[in-house]
Amino acid sequence: MPSVAVKLYSVFFKFLLKHRLQNRIQSPPDESSPFGVTSRPEETIAASNPSFTDGVATKDIHIDPFTSLSIRIFLPDSALNPPEPDSRTHNHHHHHPPKPKLRAYHTQKPDPDQANGSNHSFRRNSYGPPNIPANPKEEPRRNSYGSANDIEGLNLMSTSAAAAGGGVVYRGYSPSPDNCRKLPVMLQFHGGGWVSGSNDSAANDLFCRRIAKHCDVIVVAVGYRLAPENRYPAAFEDGLKVLNWLGKQANLAECSKSMGNTRGGSGGGGGGGGGSEFKKSHIVDTFGASMVEPWLAAHGDPSRCVLLGVSCGANIADYVARKAVEAGKLLDPVKVVAQVLMYPFFIGSVPTHSELKLANSYFYDKAMCIFAWKLFLPEDEFSLDHPAANPLIPGRGPPLKLMPPTLTIVAEHDWMRDRAIAYSEELRKVNVDAPVLDYKDAVHEFATLDMLLKTPQAQACAEDIAIWLEDEQEINTLLPLPGD
Repeated sequence: MPSVAVKLYSVFFKFLLKHRLQNRIQSPPDESSPFGVTSRPEETIAASNPSFTDGVATKDIHIDPFTSLSIRIFLPDSALNPPEPDSRTHNHHHHHPPKPKLRAYHTQKPDPDQANGSNHSFRRNSYGPPNIPANPKEEPRRNSYGSANDIEGLNLMSTSAAAAGGGVVYRGYSPSPDNCRKLPVMLQFHGGGWVSGSNDSAANDLFCRRIAKHCDVIVVAVGYRLAPENRYPAAFEDGLKVLNWLGKQANLAECSKSMGNTRGGSGGGGGGGGGSEFKKSHIVDTFGASMVEPWLAAHGDPSRCVLLGVSCGANIADYVARKAVEAGKLLDPVKVVAQVLMYPFFIGSVPTHSELKLANSYFYDKAMCIFAWKLFLPEDEFSLDHPAANPLIPGRGPPLKLMPPTLTIVAEHDWMRDRAIAYSEELRKVNVDAPVLDYKDAVHEFATLDMLLKTPQAQACAEDIAIWLEDEQEINTLLPLPGD
């Protein structure tokens, strides 16, 4: 069972959430403006930091001039390691000892042998072919660079401003265009029941930093528009818009690269000091600003795109994955190779066993979640079997057999668990690799809620996600292994 502290915090959390939901419904927003909001005043925000003070650099970008849609990029310092030649084909595993595979369980009862095992072996059960070892390795999954002297391209001050007598101007990480290591790009969609949460909240910032370091990926946390200011399909459209933006960035970076560099210290547009040795050609907007995002251009590989959704964000991730399948080569060079659904916000009109048994479970009970769905879905479309809510209704395209490998994470004390497991079973029926990790004594958002972020289970969950991405047989030649 969850600890006494978790139970007490759950009571306080429910009271606060109910109060906020009632305020949202009693104060109808101006829904005539599509700009919307991506955060609430009561949210604790973590400022972005474009240096690698804790192993991850971050920056915020507002990518849509017509809405409040924004992203926060998390770049791990492992991206600064020079790329290995032919790194996708050589044997990565010489760095690590062989890892045992976890036995697959097709029932929801934990194995008594595992309950008496190591700390890692009883924290969750798995369903389907998980390819996840029982004992994750203890050694770090990445190289860490503690000194700025070891990092090429970490330009922390503007020398031109200093030379002009303007002092030192902090600038953060500026990548060198040559010899950069390419990392997979993970689009992350936060939770919050459609009406709260933020991509730059303190809790989401910490979670994304952890995922970026453990999984060795560039995390792009999506700040989608919240309800009820912007109801369905705004959040879903924002998720797809970021995926298309990622493809546009890849194409712009390729065009900019093909334009090449011209050597010389004079001439050329776009400002600069007389001491510059190189002038790089840029694709610019009407204000003269470069349209190419430098971190993604230097280090991102959109052909290795992973989606990760938390709670209601998992619903967005699944929608984006479906749209990516439907688009096919139209999204090139972006390719969604996997998705991770963390305790999805699924519901339906016919209750499952867990919905009946755990309806009044911790943090997010069923009554409050239905309240959140009423704020999210348009009044004339409200239904618990809406395609955004129930993944098991017939007629949802595309065919499930075309979906990417999908890891589903569920909690023992989450009333939404059974429908998430059922969706995973439907994927496995059509031969999609779709394991389920079921965490014992865990609650909804056990790995992402502010109070629970530093618990052993939350950290173990991030490790398990990293191991699945590493061991996933269909993408193990696409995702780099930790420590490379």
